[in-house]
Amino acid sequence: MNPEPNKKKTRLLNLLFIASCSAILVFLLKAPPESTTKLPRDANHLQFYAMEKKAAEKHCGTCHAPDGLAPLPKDHPPKYRCLFCHKKYN
Repeated sequence: MNPEPNKKKTRLLNLLFIASCSAILVFLLKAPPESTTKLPRDANHLQFYAMEKKAAEKHCGTCHAPDGLAPLPKDHPPKYRCLFCHKKYN
């Protein structure tokens, strides 16, 4: 003997699932566009395109240190994961 599923409970759970999915979709669609600049595709940075992210990030501090050629602003977020935000052009 199989107990008959409670149809009201099943409908309520289905509606809650649909409402949750809709809320997540609306949240994701309202997300701001990506605003972080990409890794430049110039002579200085082109060599890092062939490297894995973590290997390339080890070289960023050479130029972007406070006393380097292109120092970062003081309010810049942590500097150890550069290519997490500054993605490579495809």
